[in-house]
Amino acid sequence: MTAAGVLLVGLLSALPWALAVAQAAPAIAAADAAADTRVAFPERVQQGALVFGRVPPGSRVEYDGRTLRTTGYGTVVFGVGRDASGPLRVGVTRPDGSRSDASIEVDPRDWPMERVDGVPPKTVEPPPAIAERIRREQARVIAARTRDDDRADFAQRFVRPVEGRISGRFGSGRIYNGKPGAGHSGMDIAAPTGTPVKAPAAGIVTFADPGLYLTGGTVVIDHGHGVSSNFLHLSRIDVAEGDRVEQGQAFAAVGATGRATGPHLHWGMNWFDVRVDPLLVLERP
Repeated sequence: MTAAGVLLVGLLSALPWALAVAQAAPAIAAADAAADTRVAFPERVQQGALVFGRVPPGSRVEYDGRTLRTTGYGTVVFGVGRDASGPLRVGVTRPDGSRSDASIEVDPRDWPMERVDGVPPKTVEPPPAIAERIRREQARVIAARTRDDDRADFAQRFVRPVEGRISGRFGSGRIYNGKPGAGHSGMDIAAPTGTPVKAPAAGIVTFADPGLYLTGGTVVIDHGHGVSSNFLHLSRIDVAEGDRVEQGQAFAAVGATGRATGPHLHWGMNWFDVRVDPLLVLERP
């Protein structure tokens, strides 16, 4: 037999073994993941952070009275509020019943005060009928944030929905027309009216309304496991509730609707009812 023939026979005889290894690889990887008993959370986080942890797949994870979802590969996520203080306690019960608790310190942040003048007075001190409308509209948005889908879109590395100057930062105290208001709930990005707004991560549209009184054109995108993004003051909305958007997909346009003094995008993020800082999510290592 020629040398080429010997080589061909050798390759053919090795083919079943190679196919068996390839078919077994996913099962081996799953077994390795299941055998990993490590519990990993950051030692410290900032106020307003979205916290990612790693646990053995199938573990029960409890934080702040809530049982957290885990991905099939053992990732968990939760949010830390603007005024949270540590240490945070996370309880983990592995599939074999063994227990491991994590303690996370919270670094406080210095929240500056921002004056916002020129806001329409009726949005700062609305009459009773308008105040009731605002309450109803905000209740609808809050309901959209209760969703807890078993999707891991939140695990993507988030990108900016628009490019532009950051004109307002998460957590800053706000004074509207001289009247103290609540701390700023997101990040404002200045951009011209009509600038396309792109999804910072994939998700499902759970709220879309072009005419809310305070926030104008408003969209909420759910990224799974309680993590959501909200986009306010939009001039145009190109999606409907139930639509899926992929990262980088344009779904709306920048505007100045609702309580706004000029065109910009307000991008807020939540873990259920906990507001988190989008800038920290962008900077996640």
